[in-house]
Amino acid sequence: MELPVMNSGDRKTQYRIKTKNLSYKLHPRDNKLGRFGWWEEPHNRNKYILRNVSCEAKPGEVTAIAGPSGAGKTTLLDILAGMITRVSGHVLVNDQLMNAAHFRRVSGYVTQDEAFFPLLTVEETLMFSARLRLQGGLHKAATRVRELMKELGLEHVAGMRIGTESRRGISGGEKRRVSIGVDLVHNPNVVMIDEATSGLDSASALHVVSLLRSMAKNQGKTIVLTIHQPGFRILELFDNVVLLSNGILLHHGSLQLLEERLKFSGHCIPRHVNVLEFAIDVVESLKIDTEGDDTKTSETEEEYHHLRKIFSLGNEVETQTIYPNSRFVEVFILSQRFYKNVFRTRQLFTARILQSLIAGILLGTVFMNVNNDPKKFKLQTQLGFFAFSLSFLLSPTTEALPIFLEERRILMRETSRGAYRVSSYVIATTTVFLPFLLVVALLYTIPVYWLVGLRRDFDGFLYFSLVVWLVVLMSNSFVTCFGALVPNFIMGASLIAGTMGSFFLFSGYFISKDDISRYWIFVYYLSLFRYPFECFIINEYGGEKGKGRCLESVGGDCLLDGNGFLIQQGVYKKITGPSG
Repeated sequence: MELPVMNSGDRKTQYRIKTKNLSYKLHPRDNKLGRFGWWEEPHNRNKYILRNVSCEAKPGEVTAIAGPSGAGKTTLLDILAGMITRVSGHVLVNDQLMNAAHFRRVSGYVTQDEAFFPLLTVEETLMFSARLRLQGGLHKAATRVRELMKELGLEHVAGMRIGTESRRGISGGEKRRVSIGVDLVHNPNVVMIDEATSGLDSASALHVVSLLRSMAKNQGKTIVLTIHQPGFRILELFDNVVLLSNGILLHHGSLQLLEERLKFSGHCIPRHVNVLEFAIDVVESLKIDTEGDDTKTSETEEEYHHLRKIFSLGNEVETQTIYPNSRFVEVFILSQRFYKNVFRTRQLFTARILQSLIAGILLGTVFMNVNNDPKKFKLQTQLGFFAFSLSFLLSPTTEALPIFLEERRILMRETSRGAYRVSSYVIATTTVFLPFLLVVALLYTIPVYWLVGLRRDFDGFLYFSLVVWLVVLMSNSFVTCFGALVPNFIMGASLIAGTMGSFFLFSGYFISKDDISRYWIFVYYLSLFRYPFECFIINEYGGEKGKGRCLESVGGDCLLDGNGFLIQQGVYKKITGPSG
């Protein structure tokens, strides 16, 4: 499909990307365990992924990065896209050192890792992306999405959900085109695609590459993509080819020049094999001498850091991030998207509600009327109820961990592109969760509070419900915090379980503050169980009513009242003031 040619007055800034003597090697923090670098094997610490690569991507041209598996294609594309910045050598954009944060906002980078909200439809996915990354409101976003779906051939699946492996939605090829559309929706000046034809049939692959070719020629965009075994018709659409093998640049230029080099090396290209595919098979004959590269790399790295320092001093103002929308608009759009996902996750929604209601009724019947009969009242029994309630309310934390780990990939992709602020995401998710968690809290507190026979005051019930509401909100926030720190579900579940167990031990139920050793007292102050546990016992035993409530007596003499018990627990130092 041919796109309209832009007038010279409408043409956006064009970008020429160059690398000079670019080298990149694995660092301890670059492994899959992220911050836990001590898992890395020693022999990988000095392994070069790229070595002295010099290439160029020009506006109005399609540049293809090719090579066998493990050649460094994706790593080079990550560096060109500004995703990897710890490199030696020069990465220049329009003859200036790359400002990675700014470049990520003006470019579109489509990775192999396709992360979507599976319950959103194709049109909703593109629409939310457009609203977050475009200025001009809902009408402009809708117009752009309609154009993009037509260009990518997605109109027939606009109303279908993305789906997952267990619940099928759109096909793999259609999902790949959606991922391309998500990063093209803001009409970027630079488009980079990792494995552009992966998962596509030959017709769809040709259609996508032809679309990219039209963008380059008619709109002056800089197109860079990686590809593995392209067909004859797709090969004709490339202007330049960067051929890599084991991180070494073997060829940079046109396919005609590559064919001449192969013939000069004594190779005869079979008729049924295209030039690039044949070159990948015989890369050994094209390898160049790399002796002395280590010295050259170290000199280039020193020069690069010197230039980076000068560049950063002169461009401090440009590094400030400018977002397409205001914070209020970001929160509004993200809240809409999050609400759709939560509302359509009916199994989790229903399970959480039933869990709270059934647990409230069961616990209420187990501890029924603990307070009503003075002869049967046992302080330890009621404290056990408070402790078990907190254990129940904080125990389902790990159920949301895999959901957030999946969503984290989307969050990292969108925020790295400057689509919105991280704080807007936090506010939006909290805003959507608050009413849902309030329903969960009330379904638990309404039966359990009155069945157990806690303080017979409506204000006491409201305070108890408020504490439970904040506890379930804290539970969700806690798992979100750990989800942002851990690399996978197994490590996250293990750390959450261990941390929660430690916090429960120092909640004040098993051991009072005065009996805790000085070197463990910090856990007492960090414990998520401690503060709501104290709120529960203050609500039940504090205030003026606590003074007149006897908790322990011998021979008719009261040995311990409510306020005395709070002093004993270290909650009160001196009882003054109105009822809690």
